[in-house]
Amino acid sequence: MLMSEYLAAEWKPALGCTEPAAVAWAAANAAGASEGPIEEVRLICDPRIYKNCYAVGLPNSEGKTGILWALAIGASLTDRSLRLRSFDGVSPEMLARAQGLIERRAVHVEVDAQRTELFIDVRVKLAGGIGRAVIEREHENLTQVAFYAQGHAWSSQTPSETAPRGVSVRARLAGMSIKDAIDMAHSLTEEDRSVLRGGARLNLEIARAGTSLLPEKVVNKPGAGVQERVVLQVSAGVTARMSGVSQTVMTLAGSGNKGITVTLPIWLWGLEHGHSGERVEEALALGCLITSATTHHLGTLSAACGSAIAAGAGIAAGLVHLEGGGAPEVGLAVSNVVGTLAGMICDGAKVGCAMKTATGVEAAFRAASYAMAGEGIPATNGIVGKDGETSLVYLGLVVTNGMANVDAEILEIMQRKLSLARPHG
Repeated sequence: MLMSEYLAAEWKPALGCTEPAAVAWAAANAAGASEGPIEEVRLICDPRIYKNCYAVGLPNSEGKTGILWALAIGASLTDRSLRLRSFDGVSPEMLARAQGLIERRAVHVEVDAQRTELFIDVRVKLAGGIGRAVIEREHENLTQVAFYAQGHAWSSQTPSETAPRGVSVRARLAGMSIKDAIDMAHSLTEEDRSVLRGGARLNLEIARAGTSLLPEKVVNKPGAGVQERVVLQVSAGVTARMSGVSQTVMTLAGSGNKGITVTLPIWLWGLEHGHSGERVEEALALGCLITSATTHHLGTLSAACGSAIAAGAGIAAGLVHLEGGGAPEVGLAVSNVVGTLAGMICDGAKVGCAMKTATGVEAAFRAASYAMAGEGIPATNGIVGKDGETSLVYLGLVVTNGMANVDAEILEIMQRKLSLARPHG
């Protein structure tokens, strides 16, 4: 696999959280299948889409949050070419239309608990019929756009452009050895390096913007070292993104938080310690590859926190590479992350993700430091395997099989909280 192929599939720009952005893009496609005023908008989605849209901020929405607003705003959009940057197209008039839909209770969401993969099915009822758009498995994998007019069969339109298949890329990476991943990171072309640098700039910019959102005592903590400042930057970037700050980020493996969390520690640590730009770029490339491979084992959307665990494994790998470690040390670092962070649940996208990602970054630094000293959590301990690759396999088994009921419980809690928050009487 060429790095250019990998980057096209896994290193993509997005505005805001990718789950509500995908919901909005699907709604825009469904509404665009016909003309006329919108009468009703309905979404059927998997539990993890619901979970990740539940409390997250939406860009250009005047502070709106949650899945109903993502759906209503999306149905009001007119530019369907923006994909995961759909919130970039929001105007005051569109926001007013969305508010009208919300106020007259014309927006509805149903969770299909049997869906285990990413699934978004939006139907928009308009004066002339019903438009439908379906996204499956990946945030940009639009599999159907259709229209139903009264008395006629569904008329399907084949989407004009198919998104690069990140899931298949992740599967291929998960089947590679760590040594193969290192070799792949060394194969960067100048164009690949330029793409990586562009993404790093975006993620650094949102981190700078998010610093103002953190407590002053945290930002201006006396005596903070480089590592602590790096963790702070990651927290700032994730806080900004989860709050709905209107700045594009470079996502990784379907997640903007993963993109921010992997990029900043490797980039800032590398430059702070005098490593060449070329070496930093290769370390970032390796960190991305390991993150994508780990995401394959966890799932695109997961019961476990991919932004801490998958990104943590990627950071640790990149830091080891910066310090001159090879495949054995990278494997130790990955196993150390697995042995430390396995079990951290994902309870949806929200500003609280900033603390989880900070924990992942801290664990990654510790994992890399131990690995470079030749120390790793022994393979006799828990789910840690004989090498990094095996540890990731065991991690995947625990998350996909052992944590199968976690999302159902989280969904139940979220719906209970929503019910308690509604006015009674």
